Amino acid sequence: MNAHLMNRAHYHLPGLFEFYDFYRIFLPLFREHREYFYDWCEIASIYGAPQDCLWGGGRACCGDADARDVLSLVDEYGISARFTFSNSMLTKEHLLDRGCNALCSMFEGLNVPSGAIVHSDLLADYLAKNYPGLYLVSSTTKVLSSFDDFLLELKRNEFSYVVPDFRLNKEFKRLGLLSPEQKNKVEFLCNECCNFFCSERKLCYENVSRRNLGLDVMEHKCTAPGGDGGYRFSLAKKNPAFIGIGDIVETYLPMGFSNFKLEGRGLGSALILEFILYYMTKPEYQLEVREAVYLDSMLDLF
Repeated sequence: MNAHLMNRAHYHLPGLFEFYDFYRIFLPLFREHREYFYDWCEIASIYGAPQDCLWGGGRACCGDADARDVLSLVDEYGISARFTFSNSMLTKEHLLDRGCNALCSMFEGLNVPSGAIVHSDLLADYLAKNYPGLYLVSSTTKVLSSFDDFLLELKRNEFSYVVPDFRLNKEFKRLGLLSPEQKNKVEFLCNECCNFFCSERKLCYENVSRRNLGLDVMEHKCTAPGGDGGYRFSLAKKNPAFIGIGDIVETYLPMGFSNFKLEGRGLGSALILEFILYYMTKPEYQLEVREAVYLDSMLDLF
């Protein structure tokens, strides 16, 4: 499998706060043994949200890592930090949240710019005005499953990246017609396990947003086939929208696309490692990477 030499895959990985301990072990390995990993890919960003994050969305889980430790880690390794601020139910009063504002102030102005993944236009406008040093990412929680809606989102200048609904991943005819500038903004969600025909994604994300605001609502129970079984990477690989490494190297990179997001904030470190082994690690070195992480006594993989 030959990598397309004109482009590189930029991965956006989950767990900025949720899996800080994992990345504290993995990033030194990635730097010191770059030969273990494909030379056609790199880590562009790590995304996530801290505990009790009012602006958080997408997942109800949040990490308990200290923001100062997280900042030090991403700054040391030159990786962009992205905050998952994709709550879709925010009001003006929520914009005054001290914790979220403090986080933006702390991470704005790093050598490698930090970003925010947003759903709410209210929040996007607020961040652009008050924290212009943060770049904005249009969240997949908008469920942009219509290509025309996705195209309109790409034309919005305030967003540096747009993550379409995963069901647009294989719309190659229309994707191929995008301009080079538009292709640079597209960030594909590769490993979604949700049923391809699920009609409840917006309801699920709205439920998470309400719960993150502290509202007393019951957790959404998905009724789509397989919705009650939890995440399975083996099932994600069977999803019609799944993007594997062969797809990335042989199709997406030659087409001019280079940004690929891996989901997994609500999963355990062990599964995040499996994603990295599959998407980034040469097969002949997967055992070495697995051992280096598994044998670190400071990390609870499960």
